[in-house]
Amino acid sequence: MSDRYQDLAHNPIGKFVVKNLGLPNPPYLERYEGGPLVRGSVLTGSATDGPVAKAITAALKASKIEATGVRADGKRYKGLVFDASGITGAAGLVALQEFFTPVLRQLQSCGRVVVVGLAPESLEDEDAVIAQRALEGFTRSLAKEVGAGSSVNLVYVVKGAQKALQSTLGFLLSPKSAYVSGQVVRIGATGITSAPTAKDLTKPLAGKVALVTGASRGLGAADMRALARDGATVIGLDVPPLEADLKALAEELDGGYIVGDITAEDAPRTIAEYVRKNHGGVDVVVHNAGITRDKRLRNMKAENWQLVVDISVGAPQRITDELLDQGLINTGGTVIGIASIAGIAGNNGQTNYASAKAGVIGWIQSLAARVAKDGITANVVAPGFMETEMVKTIPLGIREAGRRMNSMSQGGHPIDVAEAIAWFADPGSGAVSGNVLGVNGQMLLGAS
Repeated sequence: MSDRYQDLAHNPIGKFVVKNLGLPNPPYLERYEGGPLVRGSVLTGSATDGPVAKAITAALKASKIEATGVRADGKRYKGLVFDASGITGAAGLVALQEFFTPVLRQLQSCGRVVVVGLAPESLEDEDAVIAQRALEGFTRSLAKEVGAGSSVNLVYVVKGAQKALQSTLGFLLSPKSAYVSGQVVRIGATGITSAPTAKDLTKPLAGKVALVTGASRGLGAADMRALARDGATVIGLDVPPLEADLKALAEELDGGYIVGDITAEDAPRTIAEYVRKNHGGVDVVVHNAGITRDKRLRNMKAENWQLVVDISVGAPQRITDELLDQGLINTGGTVIGIASIAGIAGNNGQTNYASAKAGVIGWIQSLAARVAKDGITANVVAPGFMETEMVKTIPLGIREAGRRMNSMSQGGHPIDVAEAIAWFADPGSGAVSGNVLGVNGQMLLGAS
């Protein structure tokens, strides 16, 4: 769905009005269209030039990202990466100001800023915990300052996991993360501290099999296309009324499809049987299916409560457990749940939906701890306001508020969610587990 206000804000008259009235000014975001991950130079810096700084340099080189540690006056940078892992006390936080203040004006539009630190919960020294936890306040505030379609994100690594940075830095520095800002990513949180390096950066999922539920339209179709683009053999699943769309998409992507209701009693066995018979196993499971049945709680019907919760979290849990019990999720595989900003911040008239999506977060984080011993990861994508067909049913005032109340002053696109899923699915993200990634342009109210 097009954003007419965004188009208006970029014509000559609109620019004048927006500037003089101080109205939201949504930039046109750069999104990945193939080719190099980063088109431009990345400036790196470090508080202590320790092991994390060396790992950052190696990761950027492996991703074929042009990087330098020496700032040049007048040069424009597409990305800034700062290693803050060596800051061990409150006084040392000035290193952030010393690195960023001179160079922020040199950041290009739609630029990327990434700060790398040590996970505070993994540290014992109190001063170090203070300094590392402070990075969240710094990055989230800076994310609200940079403007021009740029983003700021924080990566926490557990000691020993710094060599698993490549896929995360590549994602956060590239246009693939266009609508991701103010977020915190943890690497090594579940005890998995290593990940393979992709042999082909353009096809990291070559030879992998991916299952996507709710796949025929909207976010699910975007997920299918992104995973197929990255080399995966895709399997889509959706309900019988959408079989024609599902079949057409599967044929377009040279993949397979399953028609059925995920809440049916036999759905887990049916899905497992299809996977075993056709592929022998699956590497990526994306639980995208979901519905809304919005009413205030005083008017909520029990059947609408139960249906929303079961589709979002009950059925995905049963399907995943069946695949795990049958050994059909391959070592190095991943399970990805779809939550929502509603599950983090709540939403009027969506107690059922918000409960379900918060439940997804709880389930996936529990699952991540349970399957780590098998080398399997589990993560959550939590979209904010997305430009899908559903938007057309939202009253204009609420629709515009949803679009503008984030740091990028606009709604996201289905591809923004799909890119996050493709990053989680990348074998190079094998040490990224138990995370909740908000794909929401950094919401300004209720959640980051």
